Amino acid sequence: MVIQFEGRIAGPWVAELGQAWAEAAPRLKSRKLSLNLCDVTHVDSGGKQVLKRIYAETGATLIASNPWTQFLASEIAGDNEDEIEREPLNASLE
Repeated sequence: MVIQFEGRIAGPWVAELGQAWAEAAPRLKSRKLSLNLCDVTHVDSGGKQVLKRIYAETGATLIASNPWTQFLASEIAGDNEDEIEREPLNASLE
């Protein structure tokens, strides 16, 4: 299962993400989760906390494509750098 994020994870969208995750988490069961961060443009501290919680609960693979999203993925994963997939910047153009 892949959750693809786009734009900003900040302000009211943090609560929306938390609620959406609370509804989706029970349906995940034993499926592997990937969090695609490639199109994220901004994350505030609340957004990082929700992403860290989702990551901690699932051990999801984080997908990042540019230096900023790779840095964000590193902050979320902490010492688990092997859980980050780095995609080329123009992968969507192929």
